[in-house]
Amino acid sequence: MSELKNTNRRRIARATRTRARIKATDTRPVLQVFRSNKYIYAQIVDVTGKVLAFATDIKATGKQPRVETAKQVGAELAKKATANKVTDVSFDRHGYKYHGRVKAVADAAREGGLNF
Repeated sequence: MSELKNTNRRRIARATRTRARIKATDTRPVLQVFRSNKYIYAQIVDVTGKVLAFATDIKATGKQPRVETAKQVGAELAKKATANKVTDVSFDRHGYKYHGRVKAVADAAREGGLNF
């Protein structure tokens, strides 16, 4: 149990350090990714804290690999963001490694037209 607490504590410390450098501006909102054991969530937030676009895989149908559903989340988020005229974002991975599902969301969002 203590190993799990230490792992989460280290991730939160990494996220805090990263978030100190990543700031939303008027022209560049932040794309935030949260990864749980079952699902992945991604949202684009502006300076005031307003959510401009949101995507998740909670209602994903069918049995697919989690990386594939993460790609779908990234593509859906990019589609919603471009509909709201958002193209440039800063990427905040919340202390998670840029690997696997987090990377799949980022790559799909880039392919969908987001720049970061």
